[in-house]
Order: sequence, then C-alpha cells, then structure tokens
Amino acid sequence: MVEFVYNNKVQTSTRVSLYKANNGWDQYMGFKMRKNEKFKRAEEFAKRMKEVHKEAEATLRKSKKEIRKYTDRKRNKPEKYRVDDWVLLSIKDLKF
Repeated sequence: MVEFVYNNKVQTSTRVSLYKANNGWDQYMGFKMRKNEKFKRAEEFAKRMKEVHKEAEATLRKSKKEIRKYTDRKRNKPEKYRVDDWVLLSIKDLKF
C-alpha cells in the first residue's frame, strides 16, 4: 500500500508521478480523484495574489521614483577632490 501511494504521488522535480514517468500512464485506483475541482478556488486565489503582488510592485517602483526625484532636489553633488588638494578635517569625535 505504501509503495502504491509513493509511486502515485506527483514529484515536485518532474511534476508527474513515478509510475507515469516509468510507464507513461497513471495507475487505476478504482475511483476518480477530484483534484481539479478541489483546487480551483486555491488556483483562483493564487492568481489573484499574483495580480495583487504585480500591482503592489508597480506602485512601489513608482513611489520610489517619486521619492528619489524629490529627495535628490535638495541634495548637492559631492565635491571632487584631486591628489594634493588641501582639506580641513575635524577630529572632535576621534579618541586617542
């Protein structure tokens, strides 16, 4: 019985049962499984969640662009220093 169940289980790597991978057809269990009917609502939920995630991702990208636009307005470009330039450094936070 355990071997029958194991051979009929759909493997995640191949997405088919071991029996079907070896023989090309599924074993008859004596009754019809209702897999498709049982998981339709779950599949619909998964599709809806994917759509929501895509919308959220697009909104976040748009928000990121807007935030960057307004933040960069107040930022100054950094000064470019060259070798042999003189600079003043503060050492008030250094401990010796």
